Amino acid sequence: MTVLHWFRDDLRLSDNPALNHASQSAKTAYVYILEEDEAASALGGAAQVWLHHSLSALNQQLDGNLLLYKGCAIDILPELMGALDAKMLTMTRRYHQAGVKTDSEIREILAAQGKSASVISGNLLWEPEEITKQDGTPYKVFTPFYRRGCLNAQPPRIPLAAPALDHAPIISHNALPLEALRLLGGADWQTNITKDWNISEKGGHARLQAFAAASSNDGINDYVDGRNFPARTNVSRLSPYLRFGQISAHQAWHEAGKNKSPEDKQLDIFRSELGWREFSYSLLHFNPDMKTNPLQKRFASFGWAEDSEHLKRWQRGQTGYPIVDAAMRELYQTGYMHNRVRMIVGSFLVKNLLLHWHHGEAWFWDCLFDADRANNSAGWQWIAGCGADAAPYFRVFNPVTQGQKFDPDGTYTRRFVPELQDMPNKFLFNPWDAPKDVLRRAGVQLGQNYPQPIVEVKASRQRALDAFADLPKSKI
Repeated sequence: MTVLHWFRDDLRLSDNPALNHASQSAKTAYVYILEEDEAASALGGAAQVWLHHSLSALNQQLDGNLLLYKGCAIDILPELMGALDAKMLTMTRRYHQAGVKTDSEIREILAAQGKSASVISGNLLWEPEEITKQDGTPYKVFTPFYRRGCLNAQPPRIPLAAPALDHAPIISHNALPLEALRLLGGADWQTNITKDWNISEKGGHARLQAFAAASSNDGINDYVDGRNFPARTNVSRLSPYLRFGQISAHQAWHEAGKNKSPEDKQLDIFRSELGWREFSYSLLHFNPDMKTNPLQKRFASFGWAEDSEHLKRWQRGQTGYPIVDAAMRELYQTGYMHNRVRMIVGSFLVKNLLLHWHHGEAWFWDCLFDADRANNSAGWQWIAGCGADAAPYFRVFNPVTQGQKFDPDGTYTRRFVPELQDMPNKFLFNPWDAPKDVLRRAGVQLGQNYPQPIVEVKASRQRALDAFADLPKSKI
C-alpha cells in the first residue's frame, strides 16, 4: 500500500509526526501544493523566495521524489491518490479557518472513496484546545496563558527522529518542475536577501545549535538583555525556519534547554518567546478573522489617517528617523527584522503616523521571510493596541531615545543608513539637532541626501494620545 504525505508548513523530515505516521504504514509518496484557492493566502515576495529554496532542499532530502503542483488541493489530491493507488493521506494540522475547511472537505471526499486522511498535530507545542481557562474559554492575556496554562500542561514531547523512508515508485501524474511554481521573479533582490541564510532543514538545525551552544555573551547566554540590541548576536534568528517548519517548536524547546537548568532565566525567557508563538496561534484559532478585524471591537471604527506619501516613506526607510529607517531597510534588504526594531517601526506607523496597522501587516507579509498568519496579525494588533494583551495606546516608542538606548554605538543604524556613517553618536538619532558644522563634516545635507523628519515626535505622539483617548472604554 502507498501512503501520500502532503507537506505544508512542515518542510522537514525529523520531528514530523504526520510523516512518521505515513512511513510506518507503507511505501510513502510526497507532495507539495502551492494552493490557489480560499485555503491559500498568497505568499509575500520574500516568503516565495524562501519557499523556493526550501522545496529544492526538501526534494534533495527525498531523493528527488517530491511531487509539486499548483492549484486547488481539493481537485488535485483525490486524483493524485488514485494515480498512486494510495489508500491514506497524512498531513500536519493547520489552524487558519480556510485551511481547516479545505482539510475537512478533503477528508470527506476521500472517505467517500474508501480512503482515509489523517490530520496530525506537529507544529505547536500545545494545541489551542489544550490551553484554556478553567471555564473552557480561551485566554486573552499572554502571561496567564503561558505561565498558568502552558507551563502547567503536559510538557512538550521529545522530538522524533527522522523516519526511515521507503519511497513509493514515482508516478509524476502532471507534476510540475519547481521553476513552474514561479516563486522567483529573477530580480537581484531575491539573491541578495538569501545570501546570509542556509534555507534548508540542515540550515535550521545549524542555526538552532549555534544559538543554543553559544559561549560567553552570544546566543542564549545573554538572551534576556542582549535580545534588545539589534547589533548583537543574541536573538535566535529561527523564525523563518519555524514558519516553514524546517525545525519544529519541540526541537527549539529541547535543544535550547540541553545545557541549561529549567530555572535558568535566559532559557525561561527564550521559551516564553516560543510561548508567544503558541499564544498567537491560539488567538487565530479562536478568532479566525484576526488578520482583518481588531480583537478589541472598540477599535473597529477608529479614525486612522490616510497619507500615501507617509506610508511610502515608512516602507522605504525614508522617515528621517534613523533607527526607523535602518529597520525598514534591514527588512527590505534581508527579509528579516530584529524584534526590538519591529516594535519601534510598528509604533511609529500606527501612533506617530496614525496609519492603519493593516498597512504594516501587509508590508511585513510581503517582505518578511517569517511572516505567518498568526504571528504577523497578532504582533501588529499588539503594537496597535487593539489586540489581546495589547500594548496600551499611551505606550508610544520614541524613535530617538530607542535608538540611543538600544544601538548606543550606532553599529546597526550605520550599517543600514550609510548616509549617516560619519555622524557623531551624539546626533546620530536626531541629526536635525546637529550644528551646521557637524552636519557639514559628516557630509549630511538634511532634505537632500538624508530626509528631514516627516513628523515631529512630540506633536505626533500627542495627536495619537488624543485620538486613542476618544475610543469607547469597553474592550468588547
